[in-house]
Amino acid sequence: MKNIAISTLLILLFFTSCEKVIDVTVPSIEPKLIIDAAFEVYFDEIPVTAKTVVKLSLSADYFDETIPAVTNATVFLTDLSNNTIINFTNTNSDGNYEPVNSFIPSDTTEYELTIIYANETYKGTATKVKSTPFTNVVQGDETLFSGKETQLKVDFFDDGTQENYYLFDFSENLFLSIDDRFFNGADYNFSFFYQEDEIELPKTVTLKMSGISKAFYTYFEVLNSQSGQNSGGPFQSVPSSLLGNMINTTNEDNFPLGYFHISETDTFTLDLVQKN
Repeated sequence: MKNIAISTLLILLFFTSCEKVIDVTVPSIEPKLIIDAAFEVYFDEIPVTAKTVVKLSLSADYFDETIPAVTNATVFLTDLSNNTIINFTNTNSDGNYEPVNSFIPSDTTEYELTIIYANETYKGTATKVKSTPFTNVVQGDETLFSGKETQLKVDFFDDGTQENYYLFDFSENLFLSIDDRFFNGADYNFSFFYQEDEIELPKTVTLKMSGISKAFYTYFEVLNSQSGQNSGGPFQSVPSSLLGNMINTTNEDNFPLGYFHISETDTFTLDLVQKN
């Protein structure tokens, strides 16, 4: 036993003395424009309101701690049914562009988003996607493996007249996208679980359910799997190979990242308490 202990000590001393700091050089890439233009129309409110913010930033190298905001772009929407222009402004110089005048996207109207930045023009189109409201959301008593998860029981009724895709925002940068292939036209309920390190109770959370297109559903599934949860939101670090629906009409090789989408969105506020 003494010989074994001495041998183990010598091995540890050998590997400790051989430690060497290796500098890893990560190649720098040319920054690309990131466009986060996911509009939300709160259709179940009276009066109806909307979040119509276009967030512009630049991609950054892997180890950079900050994401540069784009504050000197020209942003506007065109209502393609009558060619009306809706201008946006970056009032706080933070990269968040909002309509100069109050604006609620209309049903069945196609809108074209135009962004002019660094002498290049980016364009994309979107039409509002219909949704359905929450039927109910309650805190449940069930847990998973650790026994310390917090359960949400979500219920809503799916519109059976069309193929539907939904995006759920559970706050805390936690998202879930689903389609209705297994519950088309039916009342649907499911459970979502917060992990112990994802939320500190008691806490008030506001949930969102948005109707999304099939194309945005596919885009978000890939985006979420590559960027991961709890990273400041999925649009904070868009993978450089993932293309959205915005096109650089000036220079197609300098493609942007991100997406332009308009959703009907319902919200539900819930007070979560400690049960375990």
